[in-house]
Amino acid sequence: MSSIKDRQRAAARARLEKEMAERAEAARKRRQRQTIIGAAIAVVVVAGGAIWLVTALGNDDKPKNVAGAPPPGTVACTWTPEAGGEAQGGAKPVDVGTPPASASNIGKDTLTMTTSLGVVEATVDKSKTPCTASAFEFLASKKFWDGSKCHRMTTQGIKVLQCGDPTAKGKGYRKTDGTGGPSFRYAEENLPTNAAGGGASPPADGSGANAGAYPVGSIAMAKTQEPGSTGSQFFIVYGETPLPPDYTLLGSITKGMDIIQKVAKGGVDDANGPGDGHPKVEIEIKSLAMAAA
Repeated sequence: MSSIKDRQRAAARARLEKEMAERAEAARKRRQRQTIIGAAIAVVVVAGGAIWLVTALGNDDKPKNVAGAPPPGTVACTWTPEAGGEAQGGAKPVDVGTPPASASNIGKDTLTMTTSLGVVEATVDKSKTPCTASAFEFLASKKFWDGSKCHRMTTQGIKVLQCGDPTAKGKGYRKTDGTGGPSFRYAEENLPTNAAGGGASPPADGSGANAGAYPVGSIAMAKTQEPGSTGSQFFIVYGETPLPPDYTLLGSITKGMDIIQKVAKGGVDDANGPGDGHPKVEIEIKSLAMAAA
């Protein structure tokens, strides 16, 4: 029989991934509609016979990359349009354009997040996360996160503080907090390899997951259960967090972890259930910058 702790961890994990699953389903239905609309019939003559093939013509998910090999010291990145989930009651994507088609995979960046409670810094290795780092550099240059706040925190089983929704602003919280992001999405990078079971999801109660995949101080990218759904939201790990290695490990906090712990100690309002909701100690991102380390 499961213990109370096991049930709490299962509930926490289920709540954490509910939002991700809903967004994934909306994206799947959107692409299905685009494929049907974009389908056309082409005729190919083979051995004197006609073979009819259905080909998908240009849809909204066509990558915006420039053809050809990327310049030396860079990698090609695919930025896929994100239609958003307004129809499901979510926030409209914030369109600031898309990052360059290629990204540097050399060197490191320092991510500096100036918050209402102080400065938080992290190191980002561009050789491991070139496209994610490029997305952050681009969005930071557009002041994408300025004025937004960390909208969600979990305290049972999974101990993370989630931030990065550009629409989560102002006093108090709204139902749409946590549904916002940029008008593009991209593939996951630097998935941890020190977790058992590869990329498979562990049981809902957290058993079988390796907390070492995302150690305390990690900054990782939030996503839906669908591959290639990384956007602008990220989470900071402040305690043991057994998650499958499915989320881009962007970097590690080098300064300001005490600020995150202060928010964690303040607890949550349980808006999404016990141990899951908005942090009682609000933390606003005044500005977020990316610069060469």
